[in-house]
Amino acid sequence: MARPIVAFLSDFGLRDHYAGTLKGVVLGVCPDATLVDIAHDIPAHDVMAGALELAACYRYFPPGTVFLAVVDPGVGSSRRGIAADTGDYRFVAPDNGVLSAVFQESAPRKVVELTERKYARPTVSRTFEGRDRFAPAAGWLAKGIALTALGKGISDFVVIDLPRPLADAGQISGEVVRVDRFGNLISNIDRRAFEHLASSGDIAVHAGTHGIARVVATYAEAPAGELCALFGSTDHLEIAVNGGDAAARLALSRGAALTVRRV
Repeated sequence: MARPIVAFLSDFGLRDHYAGTLKGVVLGVCPDATLVDIAHDIPAHDVMAGALELAACYRYFPPGTVFLAVVDPGVGSSRRGIAADTGDYRFVAPDNGVLSAVFQESAPRKVVELTERKYARPTVSRTFEGRDRFAPAAGWLAKGIALTALGKGISDFVVIDLPRPLADAGQISGEVVRVDRFGNLISNIDRRAFEHLASSGDIAVHAGTHGIARVVATYAEAPAGELCALFGSTDHLEIAVNGGDAAARLALSRGAALTVRRV
């Protein structure tokens, strides 16, 4: 029988003990778990960034993986903790929208509020609920308990608005939603929308006020140091510099306009 997998995403960073403590708590409940770090350097309190990073990766994990996502600016407040089941995967997180992008792709079959105290630590810190409420719940799910054992079902979970591109007859208007560590500006324009527009003629790509000279298949297809557009690993249009940092070159960040026009 395969060992259960628990995957972690947070804004805790790696300088402090927080991320490691989550793992210790999970292992205390489910010693057989395989632990995987997705990312712990989500910008502090940035729920949207956490939501988008989680959605970019969860489908590549084996079915049955439990995801613990702790980006929690409302820690200690009245916001709820939740666990969700999408069929292939289960998730534990604060109820603040950090699961929104996952739910957009994979509607949850069941969402429960974490109300059953026996699946939390005996004392719950008002400043570290990731340790005392969320990590134990993830450990118990990995151990095999039913999602419904964690608490009552809910349907009014929080969903945040995620930027969507707008398309008309001659243009797609999108925006940068992620900037990765290489400085690639990753947009919300998907390949299908782009190819539909491009199928009827030549197109021009602009990032902010900057025209992008070429659309390529790989970074190396552009000359070293040149700006280019391409579809990255999430199949969304991104702006890159071969061997460089597009975000720094263009002085653009998340929220910057990215447009594709027919010419």
